[in-house]
Amino acid sequence: MISSSLSTVSGNVLTSNTGDLAISVIVPVRNEAAFIQDTLRQILDQEYPQDRFEILVVDGCSTDGTQDLVREVAEEHANVRLLENPARLSSAARNIGIKNSQGDVVLIVDGHCEIPSRQMLRNVSDAFITTGADCLGRPQPQNVENATTLQKAIGAARASRLGHHPESFIYSDQPQFAPAKSVAVAYRRNVFDRVGCFDERFDAHEDGELNYRCDAAGLRCYFTPAIAVHYFARASLLGLFRQMVRYGRGRVKFSRKHPGTWGLGALIPALFVLYVILGVGLAAAVPSLALAYGLGLAVYAAAVATSSAAVVVKKQEPLLLIWLPVVFIIIHMGAGVGLLAELLCRKLRNA
Repeated sequence: MISSSLSTVSGNVLTSNTGDLAISVIVPVRNEAAFIQDTLRQILDQEYPQDRFEILVVDGCSTDGTQDLVREVAEEHANVRLLENPARLSSAARNIGIKNSQGDVVLIVDGHCEIPSRQMLRNVSDAFITTGADCLGRPQPQNVENATTLQKAIGAARASRLGHHPESFIYSDQPQFAPAKSVAVAYRRNVFDRVGCFDERFDAHEDGELNYRCDAAGLRCYFTPAIAVHYFARASLLGLFRQMVRYGRGRVKFSRKHPGTWGLGALIPALFVLYVILGVGLAAAVPSLALAYGLGLAVYAAAVATSSAAVVVKKQEPLLLIWLPVVFIIIHMGAGVGLLAELLCRKLRNA
């Protein structure tokens, strides 16, 4: 059980008044030297009483000086703490932060982001109080200032219907009660007593797995654009591919834990990869299949081209067309490879 008392925690930096909610901001990081101080400054610059929020940076054995940069900020601000995460996984980092937190609510913020509003913490507190929700969701678009053309293309592709799960609300702009599974990032303390903490067997999709348990327990999630956070897209195609592989593997682990969530939609990226790879061999071995294989690829290419053109028209940025087709392919191939890799690893372990 996680105590909700503020007065019993050693070194308490939060006051115990009954006005604004006390907020614990958990920042899981590993090798975020390029971003961490800017992220911390944005949180510290929030128009919210400094004695009503704390920042817990949970570091997974960084090797790039991230810890030293956090300590510099912590020396100036009593409400910033640095915690160690020997397991390195984000799921473990979140649990360490939760167990060391003192607030009424817990908010997760990654180490590389832009916070567009100085009212974000105020809006978190107000949304919990006015809606009575158990958890809050937010938009998480990948569009930041000074992004490269490739990063803009990745962010735009991920926000399109061809680039992310259609049931996700993370690109919505309408406040509403919504399923927690794709959007929840802030939680009342008693949520963890009711559904448990993050599953540390996950190194990706740990947030979706916890949020699924929130939905299954009947907890209410309120989605509000007023607490939006903008994330940096990957700076390279290889980085994007690796990210999508992790997501694919995490999706398989999630479905193994919750078998009722398996569906054809979740397997489409894996089926696409199998179609592309195995289809080449089949078309070569059986010439009569070559036409059907080619038509399938043509249909996919048309979908990618149409989606890319739609994004360019919407964004009014013609240069995005240089990257969008390959970005869509990387998203689909990476997710598919991740799904297949995790499925195959399980088969090999059980052999």
